[in-house]
Amino acid sequence: MATIMDAPEDLRVLFNVLADPTRREVIAILGDGPRRAGDLAEASGVSPSAMSRHLRTLLEAGVVDDQRLAEDARVREFRLQPESLMPLRGWLDQLQLQWEDRLEGFKRHVEAKEET
Repeated sequence: MATIMDAPEDLRVLFNVLADPTRREVIAILGDGPRRAGDLAEASGVSPSAMSRHLRTLLEAGVVDDQRLAEDARVREFRLQPESLMPLRGWLDQLQLQWEDRLEGFKRHVEAKEET
């Protein structure tokens, strides 16, 4: 059975990123569209400096990217990179298939016992 210890490094990094509830909240917020760091901090209820640290972690992991706004180069807008979450989806799909196989085997075992 697949375990997190068997997962490739990029997946382990992703799990570490997602381990923090504030970062999960940022990902959910960015799922609705791009936002500025200040807006993310306010929506998440954290200080701007704490949000900066969370955004740096998300950027380094490739979960979000940023873009400077043409009207004010000092302001960055952050966007979710949904493709960065695909390794997690693949791992979960693999895990689900393994469990479905095990449960199907258990079902056959129980049905065979009932017939005897």
